[in-house]
Amino acid sequence: MTKSDDHQLPKTLSGEPRAFFGRRSGKKLHGGQQAEFDATLPELEIKLDGSLDPKTLFPQAEKIIVEIGYGGGEHLALEASRSPTTGYIGCEVFTGGIGKMVQAVNAQGLRNVRLYTDDAFKLLLALPDASLDEVYLLYPDPWPKTRHHKRRFVSPTTLSELARVIRPSGVFHFASDIEDYANWTLAHILRAPAFSFEPRTPGDWHQPYPGWQATRYEQKARREGRMVSFYFTFTRR
Repeated sequence: MTKSDDHQLPKTLSGEPRAFFGRRSGKKLHGGQQAEFDATLPELEIKLDGSLDPKTLFPQAEKIIVEIGYGGGEHLALEASRSPTTGYIGCEVFTGGIGKMVQAVNAQGLRNVRLYTDDAFKLLLALPDASLDEVYLLYPDPWPKTRHHKRRFVSPTTLSELARVIRPSGVFHFASDIEDYANWTLAHILRAPAFSFEPRTPGDWHQPYPGWQATRYEQKARREGRMVSFYFTFTRR
């Protein structure tokens, strides 16, 4: 599978790839957080200038994993601490989430994490074929209004790029507490020939991943009474 041609990418009127987020603004960092952010982020941040081979970021890594939209970084930090021989790339555009991840990196001494602070789709476009072992998309914005569905990250275009950059037998993990988005994702996957979905037992997609620690978004959903979550794992054929 080859890279998508430019004319196949979702575009804005300016010709840039369409962002899968609506805004970047959020709560401002307080003085100490901002100082830590300013001092540490340059060491962690990925700046794209053409293609990017993730092996150059983690020369000794046994695996390379990307998490798209890591939010407050709870899952990313936990997994990075558990697997020091794996290289993790976290994608997040919101300053508050990036700031929390920077703090976690410093507090836990994580040396196997790099951060990308722009649209994750741009990162996928820059990666070589079969360069990733796993990709996580956990509790993404469901963009519930029909007119906003084009902003949902899961689409034929993004699945094509994910299929290109995930090695054969690698996996794409998707979790959500929004049934409509779970159905949307499953429907798209079933039409994507590069991925397979093979649950072990009926309904096992409601069981969290092994070693799972609920994200703050999941905790919020439970507080609001949305107890049913979907934990899909799709395998690259």
